[in-house]
Amino acid sequence: MQNCEPAPAAFAKSAALVKPAAFTPALFIRDESGQDLIEYVLVAGLIGVGAVTAMTNLGGKLRNVFNAISNSLASS
Repeated sequence: MQNCEPAPAAFAKSAALVKPAAFTPALFIRDESGQDLIEYVLVAGLIGVGAVTAMTNLGGKLRNVFNAISNSLASS
């Protein structure tokens, strides 16, 4: 059987190994790790806004077409 420590002791050892990162403005400015994610979110947001705008405009036109078809079927 392997040597198993109780959970709190295991977490205490792993927490002791993790050192908090020192925040410096120079490191913050050079850090580009989240840049790609932000770009993807912006592109997805623009696509979403464009889709909503297109569907809003197209929805009104489709409603008019279906109303015209409905009216012509009801009158005949």
